[in-house]
Amino acid sequence: MFIALIVCLGLILTNVVVGVYSERKISAFMQDRLGPMEVGKYGLLQIFADLLKLLQKEDIVPKLADRKLFLIAPCIIFIAIFAGFAVIPLSSGEYLQGSKAEIGVFYLLAIVSVDIIGLLMAGWSSNNKYSLFGAMRAVAQIVSYEIPLGLSVLCVVMISQSLNLQEISTQQGIFSSEGNYLFGIKSLGIDVSAVGGIFTWNVFRMPFFFFLYIIFFIASLAECNRAPFDIPEAESELVGGFHTEYSGLRWALIFLSEYGMMLLVSFLGVILFWGSWYSPFPNIGSVRLADWTNGEPNTIAGTLAGFFWLIAKAYLCVFLQMWVRWTFPRLRVDQLMYLTWKVLTPASILFVVLSGIWRMLMN
Repeated sequence: MFIALIVCLGLILTNVVVGVYSERKISAFMQDRLGPMEVGKYGLLQIFADLLKLLQKEDIVPKLADRKLFLIAPCIIFIAIFAGFAVIPLSSGEYLQGSKAEIGVFYLLAIVSVDIIGLLMAGWSSNNKYSLFGAMRAVAQIVSYEIPLGLSVLCVVMISQSLNLQEISTQQGIFSSEGNYLFGIKSLGIDVSAVGGIFTWNVFRMPFFFFLYIIFFIASLAECNRAPFDIPEAESELVGGFHTEYSGLRWALIFLSEYGMMLLVSFLGVILFWGSWYSPFPNIGSVRLADWTNGEPNTIAGTLAGFFWLIAKAYLCVFLQMWVRWTFPRLRVDQLMYLTWKVLTPASILFVVLSGIWRMLMN
């Protein structure tokens, strides 16, 4: 458990370095620019130069701000997101299993919602109208999109019959004792549990889960305040949104939390839909690709293999988040609310009904 905690903290810190540099290079490529090039080879040291600059900046607190709330708000945002990693299983091995909480999914959705309090505190305590408007927008957006996000997660829970993220992950592996039937219907009599690979992932076993993941992905973008859902931080209107008045390390802490949230929802999406720590390669006859690429469980080799596949899938999702940001324009407030209340929420309710029917057929 302690090793998993240290790994999670290291992941969050490393994620900022990798994420910021990657996003600068990806956005530069999409806009036909070079991006960072001056500090270090290919600009690799630019993020460290920026960090050094932030360390030297003065931690300014506005004169008329509520000092206590202003100082504690970034910490609450970071703690809420960091606490979410407590139930993320990083591999099948015993070294990086993380928490085995039976209500891991419920805990994750509940604790991440606490960051709303930090956002509202940051905007309110700044005594700045732009910050307050940004905080109000953030709260309205996050609360609204938590509904389709929660319903999409509920569908997976209904099919898996578990709130334990480790159990949900295990069900998508080879030789699983639960649910590894083609399309999830046992009456078909086609057992793919020995094949493994992508055939045992939830998006394959449940065909409509691919469309359900699209809802999850869109809602997760809004939860992260990522474009095209970055209205709370709309620079053209609000300067910087709820964190307008922050500088130095406290601003960096908010930025760290945003990239941590991106990685957290990517982990959750991979665990629920994309086979968690399992390899995408199946066993084909005597060619045991799934066995070879997954490694033996509860061994160092198996643990590292699982960790590699989970990280690789998660960062592919992070890449998609960055791709979307630099492709689509920002939505208006009315478009944002229309999408969640009249499109995503009804669609996710429909998927909940389908999941219930599907579970009845499986029984």
